[in-house]
Amino acid sequence: GLLTRLLTSAPTIRTLSSSNSFSQNIPRCLWKLGRLNHVAIAVPDLEKAQSLYKDVLGAQVSETVAIPEHGVYTVFVELGNTKLELLHPLGEKSPIASFLQKNKTGGMHHICIEVDDINVAMTELKKKKIRILSEEPKIGAHGKPVIFLHPKDCHGVLVELEQA
Repeated sequence: GLLTRLLTSAPTIRTLSSSNSFSQNIPRCLWKLGRLNHVAIAVPDLEKAQSLYKDVLGAQVSETVAIPEHGVYTVFVELGNTKLELLHPLGEKSPIASFLQKNKTGGMHHICIEVDDINVAMTELKKKKIRILSEEPKIGAHGKPVIFLHPKDCHGVLVELEQA
């Protein structure tokens, strides 16, 4: 009766098994990508940007912190599952100053993804011909080692990797 018709007309659900041939061709990494830590946005007016996120959108916004080693002022906007990092130039040689010369109103500068072992990640990425913009990790805004991957090797996106 009705039960037989329901059982025979039910859609079939297929699942991918871990033994599919495409997964066998992917070499195992000795390091792992973690969560998206933040998306960085270069801003020409840091106070206006802070006000937008804090006063207009109601987000929790950190104090401004100067990071001379990277030539930036940073402000973090908490979003629950990740953060936005507002970047403003600190000095004329700041990479953010040159970014803002090309992008007068600001815009997305980079994404930051956590990794479980930044040194092993560097070694493997170099073997895979991914250019790293520094010889050694630098200490980033969270007090942890970071590296940046060349945007031309990452489909036009500047990628920051941060030790988790």
